[in-house]
Amino acid sequence: MRTLIAILAAFLAACGNQGPVLDTTNPSFEGEMPADFSGSWERDYARSQDVNGALNAMFQQRQREVTQQQQMNQVPRGGPVVSGLSQREIKGMVDLAKLVEEITREEVLTISQDEYEVRIAKKDDFAMSCSFFDGVAQGTDSPYGTEVCSWEGNDLVSHLVLPGGLIISRRYTISPDGEFLREITTAKSSATRSPLVLHRYYIKFEAPPRAFNCVETLSMKRVCSTGEITP
Repeated sequence: MRTLIAILAAFLAACGNQGPVLDTTNPSFEGEMPADFSGSWERDYARSQDVNGALNAMFQQRQREVTQQQQMNQVPRGGPVVSGLSQREIKGMVDLAKLVEEITREEVLTISQDEYEVRIAKKDDFAMSCSFFDGVAQGTDSPYGTEVCSWEGNDLVSHLVLPGGLIISRRYTISPDGEFLREITTAKSSATRSPLVLHRYYIKFEAPPRAFNCVETLSMKRVCSTGEITP
């Protein structure tokens, strides 16, 4: 958790105040939520992309953009070959990859869902919570920024808006048989011209019962027991 805070603080300091603008217009829905993501999900490493692969794809995209720009500017053939990327941008790309790696490192996702909320819990406290009332998403404030959710068809989409123009979007898609989950994480910042996109896949499994039940209390903080706990 401290690692995440340190990376986030350093990254936001480097981003400055300008960055991508998020469209927070969220379409509403009627009736039940379009899809049910509840359950325990274990990462499918065979299908999932690693962060280095996402970083390489991001770098190659920028190289293509630079090459196209050079061709438009009619760079003399045989002239010096340069990457066209500033050290600031390269550092921003690496820092963005580190941040995405930190927030997607969990091997298991535990998703709970009812008629008003979808909550994706992880071992650290970088959980995702989407609340809906009358089919309209409610923004949620976290220690990092503001999270806004929406449904796009049967996909659940979350946008976490952070200071300094940093936006982290997560899209969740479930397979028709309900056994597979895809998570696409897209990170955009003012320090990089292209977003970093990471694809992760998960398989549904039956989680074993917890050995301990825990509850948060004001007087005793966190209390755990093998039996039922009354707050």
